[in-house]
Amino acid sequence: MLNLHELIQRNDLEGVLRIAKEFHGHVCPYLALGIRVSVIAMRELGVNRMGFNESVDEEILAIVETNSCFTDGVQVATGCTFGNNSLIYFDLGKTALTLVKRSNWNGVRIYVDADKIKKYYSSEALELFNKVIKQRKGSFEERKRMEILWEEMGYRMLKISKEELNIEKVKVKPIEQAPIFESVRCSKCGELTMIEKVVNVNGDYLCMRCSQESYHAVIGRGIVEVRS
Repeated sequence: MLNLHELIQRNDLEGVLRIAKEFHGHVCPYLALGIRVSVIAMRELGVNRMGFNESVDEEILAIVETNSCFTDGVQVATGCTFGNNSLIYFDLGKTALTLVKRSNWNGVRIYVDADKIKKYYSSEALELFNKVIKQRKGSFEERKRMEILWEEMGYRMLKISKEELNIEKVKVKPIEQAPIFESVRCSKCGELTMIEKVVNVNGDYLCMRCSQESYHAVIGRGIVEVRS
């Protein structure tokens, strides 16, 4: 069985999408678009999917502007992930990827305009999307039908023309590499916490939850402030 690096080298995007389905849970148009856009960006930038050295050194960064299905396609295709610190999230609400080399900060930004790709959606698929996803309703049969239509559309999106996308060369402002922080124990709950994420209260280190400080979380709508 071919791995992701080999599948991308062979331009077997359907094989990549099958793996992405296992990662994401289902096939949908924007998961496939994340793959298609990523492969175009890698070709334009002259890089391959990240391996050991690239991921350890954060040589390639993928900057995404949405936390949607699209971003999972980007992670699978490029190897730039939240966990290896090569996926950067800008909370802008746009379907866009910027792939950049850390060595010179030259990058490629690709933006997907939803209005331009509406023609690829059937009226049935849109109706089911509104009912099942937006309204959180729909029968078992309607959900199964949407799954079939969404998967069919996903595979079509893998072949979308470059002319349907906005592609530009960009220069990116340098982004620091992920620092390694020491950890200290919270004086209240006893859990180890990065020293950058604790609060000093009268000489005691407290994690943000125990100190009741606000902190940030990424949820469906983007980055929000959370209070314990």
